[in-house]
Amino acid sequence: MIKKIVFEMVLFFILLSGIVSADRLPYQVPENQKISISTIIDVVGFVSDSSSMSWTIDYSETPVTTSTMSSLSGAHNLTSNQLTALASAKSSTSGLTYSVDSGVLSSITVPDYLLDDLALPDIASTDPWWGMTWRGILDSLDSSSYAESEDTLTGSIHDGKLIPGESIAIVTFADSIRTNGGHLMLNKDLGFDSQNKGNGLSNLEVEKVLTYESIDGSFLVGSEEWSLDVAGNFADTDDSIRCVFASAKSDVLPAFCNVVKAKSELINFNSGQVSTKGGIRAVAASSDVPAALFYQIAVTPVSGSSSGFAEGTVKTSFAGSIMEARGDSDEPSATNQWSDKASVSGGIKNFQKSFGYESGFSL
Repeated sequence: MIKKIVFEMVLFFILLSGIVSADRLPYQVPENQKISISTIIDVVGFVSDSSSMSWTIDYSETPVTTSTMSSLSGAHNLTSNQLTALASAKSSTSGLTYSVDSGVLSSITVPDYLLDDLALPDIASTDPWWGMTWRGILDSLDSSSYAESEDTLTGSIHDGKLIPGESIAIVTFADSIRTNGGHLMLNKDLGFDSQNKGNGLSNLEVEKVLTYESIDGSFLVGSEEWSLDVAGNFADTDDSIRCVFASAKSDVLPAFCNVVKAKSELINFNSGQVSTKGGIRAVAASSDVPAALFYQIAVTPVSGSSSGFAEGTVKTSFAGSIMEARGDSDEPSATNQWSDKASVSGGIKNFQKSFGYESGFSL
């Protein structure tokens, strides 16, 4: 007599940082994309199906001041100390750029939030720029040879520290299904839209329903993984709220760095019906729209199954790491790491997991 192991699990798990603290999403780029992929499979035999996506988007509204050489007469010849100090400052300061032509300073761009900071703390004390702020350096350039202008940095992908007003979102998704025989019926729809999204809408959404029955010992393996990584430096509230009726409790939206993940696995799956649905929101027009990730999975027996069970191993894993600052500080004031894991194996009568995450600012 073969003894069946029955698992019945209905677990609903929601992390809702909600409209209390956290993410300020990037803004869409001017040119956007929509992608849709629909898959229908009904096969007895070998099947291999996979999808993946990686999306990174950066945005900032950072005012900068640029001084550009307009005449060689009176142009500034950089000392060796200044060349070394500028190179060091550029490598450690996002948004700071300059150009040099034969030792002559052609242009220099400084984010406005740095203008009153000490510019080059490690430069030799004998150098004319020693002890100067960035504003002082710009003012020291001959006004008859350099023209000053103001502009706004709108963000670009880079590996350095985020500058004030900048935010970045990194989205990854991957799924796969493999069988070495048996009967698989699969219906999968993937939709992506890179435009700004409001509450309740997603940039990436994937829905999948599959039914599988083993033949002569065949089995199915599969996995699905979602990840949302959003980070931002502090920003002025007025620059981040579009609604004219909104009022902010603070003049500054603080820095944050939040990562959330959802994953499911099917291992040596012999029979059953599996349905999954997931979505991510990663860009928005204003800070009152929170970042979001949701995912749900349900495993039940094949309709009309003689055993009344789905058979195999199912695993899920949800996890997150949250870091939040206050005001214009770049030091965390709150951290939160959490995870949820489940694994069932054998005869599965009913297995369901649902995960939801939102993170946004109080306005």
